[in-house]
Amino acid sequence: MKPRVSNLIGRQTPCPQVLLNKVIEHDIRNTVGNVPMEWYQDYPHIGYNLDGKKIFKPIRNKDELDEFLDKMENPDYWRTVHDKTTASDIRLTDEQVDLVHRLQKGQFGDVNFNEYEPSVDFFTNEVMIHPVTNRPQDKRSFIPSLIEKEKVSKLVHAIKMGWIKPRKPKETTPQYYDLWAKEDPNAILGRHKMHVPAPKMRLPGHEESYNPPPEYLLTEEERLVWEQQDAEDRKLPFLPQKHSCLRAVPAFSRFIHERFERCLDLYLCPRQRKMRVNVNPEDLIPKLPKPKDLQPFPTTMSLVYRGHTSLVRSISASPTGQWLVSGSDDFTVRFWEVNTGRCMKTLEVGGAVKSVAWNPNPAVCLVAVESTVLLLNPSLGDRLVVSSTDQLITSYEPPEEDKEQAVTWALSEGPEHNKGHRLTLTHPKAVKQVVWHGKGDYLSSVMPDNSSNLQVLIHQVSKRRTQNPFRKSKGLVQCVSFHPLRPYFFVATQRYVRIYNLIKQELTKKLMTNCKWISSMAIHPGGDNLICGSYDCRLAWFDLDLSTKPYKMLRHHKKALRGVAFHRNYPLFASGADDGSVIVCHGMVYNDLLQNPLIVPVKVLKGHQITHDLGVLDVTFHPTQPWVFSSGADATIRLFT
Repeated sequence: MKPRVSNLIGRQTPCPQVLLNKVIEHDIRNTVGNVPMEWYQDYPHIGYNLDGKKIFKPIRNKDELDEFLDKMENPDYWRTVHDKTTASDIRLTDEQVDLVHRLQKGQFGDVNFNEYEPSVDFFTNEVMIHPVTNRPQDKRSFIPSLIEKEKVSKLVHAIKMGWIKPRKPKETTPQYYDLWAKEDPNAILGRHKMHVPAPKMRLPGHEESYNPPPEYLLTEEERLVWEQQDAEDRKLPFLPQKHSCLRAVPAFSRFIHERFERCLDLYLCPRQRKMRVNVNPEDLIPKLPKPKDLQPFPTTMSLVYRGHTSLVRSISASPTGQWLVSGSDDFTVRFWEVNTGRCMKTLEVGGAVKSVAWNPNPAVCLVAVESTVLLLNPSLGDRLVVSSTDQLITSYEPPEEDKEQAVTWALSEGPEHNKGHRLTLTHPKAVKQVVWHGKGDYLSSVMPDNSSNLQVLIHQVSKRRTQNPFRKSKGLVQCVSFHPLRPYFFVATQRYVRIYNLIKQELTKKLMTNCKWISSMAIHPGGDNLICGSYDCRLAWFDLDLSTKPYKMLRHHKKALRGVAFHRNYPLFASGADDGSVIVCHGMVYNDLLQNPLIVPVKVLKGHQITHDLGVLDVTFHPTQPWVFSSGADATIRLFT
């Protein structure tokens, strides 16, 4: 017996989705039809119901974790299948599970179907005498169709009248056409919008004549020079020649070569019109206010303080603005009267002075001088302040237990006391910088040494105590500074500025200066902005609330920056460099936190002579007036007002 076709189909093992479709009666809620459900994966719905409304996906799809928990906890997990058309899980009944098992084994879906029942063969291979049907043939099966005849006659009539044109036979000959013939040269959207027409060849001149004037003919020397030159260097690509008549002119030997080169020039050279961008140079410059609107600021050199014989490394103004102190490599510290330029006092300190700092407290008259850190009372100005300062120093009572300190404090007596020396702090190494706290009782000293953790010390004058705030070294310390308002301490190493909280004793911020070597640092009186000068000619402005990277990088100087300073009252800051100039900038910091600081360079002040490749070594502002002092390698101090 022949096997049925359905038997063969039933024997093949179907795919899981086919099984699922067979097991579950097709859910008529989703009316999208037989389309891949992947089409809906980027949409919030999965199809449309019978009313044409969207069927939305469940809010939360199962992830791997939910699937695993379901597998562990749900006893019906093995008989649950996911229907993609409705995005829901369906629990199979016992009959449906049996049906799946039967289909997987390759059996028939229906239990009662007998695959081995005898088949009835209607059409056999034996030729029978009697036909199956005895119906006579129609007459229309062997007579030409009248309907077709009518259609053909209509088409013939249409062709005769010219309404229908029969197809032309295709021409096999190749067609040539001009590519740019129909192109409008003025069209903006033309293919060659910037097309430049090919340059025309130069018209022939007298030298190309068959009978040129004698001045166009080359002499023997000129001919030799022409022959020795390269083809590119020759003025003419041919030698002018004289012929008696036109018939005597021979054919031009390089004619085809020259035509070929012309063709190469025409099709290989890209001819395009380069549009020149008309940019007004003034539009590229940022819109800054005029310096005239930002006055007052120092503009002219008013006084020169002469007296030192070597580099003046450091200067500092008294809090009243009446006096100025300077330290030099000639082993002296000089006190000047600001308004007259008169040297009031000169003190020998027995070593080069790298740093001087006047106490910012107006009630105390003390000057810290680097060498072994001397505290001087210059005895200038108000006598009550001078006497109260001495009283403050002499009223110290030593504690009962002496703790070992990194620095030894010694009270000056005898002739040194008469000179003005009050306290001597002997340090283990050379001191590079001294700086006072705003209240005037604490001062800090810097001893750069990469190998030691004893680089920065903080001293308290009233109790004569010294402490080392850092356990380990974070690099070579260049300079330090106290925050003007809050208990923060700024430490600048070669490339970074670290800000420490002195009360919590922790690192608050680390600023990346993007400079190779920091030379100096100044903090804005408001305390939220900081400038750093560096030896690679850059000045970095930091907005501490904004970022740990510089808000602005200024490269106004041509050589290394040596000193930077902020004015206490005016929105001004200045920088001095080895190019001998002091650049004064307007640096306005706004109370509105959303507005960025305005930085405008307003004046370049010159006057210092460059000596041994060194220019301006230190700058400082007058405490109350918009004046700036600068000290230089030419042993002078200059006041710009």
